[in-house]
Amino acid sequence: MRYVCLVHGNEANLMALPEENARKLTRDSIDYDSSLDKAGHLIVAHALESPSAATCLRTKGGKVVATDGPYSETKEQLLGFLLIEAKDREEAIALASRVPMLQHGPIEVRAVRRLEGE
Repeated sequence: MRYVCLVHGNEANLMALPEENARKLTRDSIDYDSSLDKAGHLIVAHALESPSAATCLRTKGGKVVATDGPYSETKEQLLGFLLIEAKDREEAIALASRVPMLQHGPIEVRAVRRLEGE
């Protein structure tokens, strides 16, 4: 079964990390992604650009309206994601619990729902 692990955190806090700590976090994240891949769990993982560079689309009066910036103003933003394969929810949680970014913010683990016709 597929699970998405949504990595949240405070971008300002990450940017304030000492350079060596930031490099270590990046190395640890890449290494963990590699270990997930070798074990057959990783489908894809990506860090996301800054929430301030996001564009949010909505419909208003039947028209699409684009707004620059993040979806909402919060202390923690969506910073990245992993799409993994796990036998069940417990295994997905165990895998997500070792994601290095967990020390900087929560990781939401959610099963991927297949839509009818897929």
